[in-house]
Amino acid sequence: MPVEFVAASKLPTKHGLFDISVFQDPESGQEHIALSIGLVVDPSVAPSDAAISTSIPTLVRLHSECLTGDAFGSLRCDCGPQLNSTLALLAKKGRGALLYLRQEGRGIGLPNKIRAYALQDQGHDTLDANLMLGLPADARTYEMCQVMLNFLNVQKVNLITNNPAKIEALVALGLDVVERTPLHVGENPHNAAYIETKQKRMRHIKA
Repeated sequence: MPVEFVAASKLPTKHGLFDISVFQDPESGQEHIALSIGLVVDPSVAPSDAAISTSIPTLVRLHSECLTGDAFGSLRCDCGPQLNSTLALLAKKGRGALLYLRQEGRGIGLPNKIRAYALQDQGHDTLDANLMLGLPADARTYEMCQVMLNFLNVQKVNLITNNPAKIEALVALGLDVVERTPLHVGENPHNAAYIETKQKRMRHIKA
């Protein structure tokens, strides 16, 4: 069953004032969040009444939850800087959305993510660590994004990503991804091998 809209409010942040909309899977109870700016946040507004949301591409980032990077400032990944850089960009442009998807550790969950970290400490890369635990390299799904973007009346997407798999996932859902904006931030000596693995083994785009 797809996620359903639950509630919306204003959220002042260090980057600017955003609309926060919460969606929930009625069966699992899992929640996902849309932080948006300059978009219509009203389920009663038809797309035809929100021409600005549908006529030009909307900046969108699909950001998977990363407690260690987003909240604790971990240097093992580039997630925290990607989150903050995206919100800063959306605030600067005055229009767009960040979909915060509760899929910790590329969908394997926090406990398994830390188990994978322990294997990385032994010299295994981020992909092999997952596989050694009997887990997929990337267990994320993106079907909830269709509901969330429809709610925001987003028709054409300018996706903020280095990951072609995210573009392919949205296109497979019938969404119109017409542009891509790269996001290269947060690189440091602690995550250099992690980023290199994503580029060499997981098809992430360097430029």
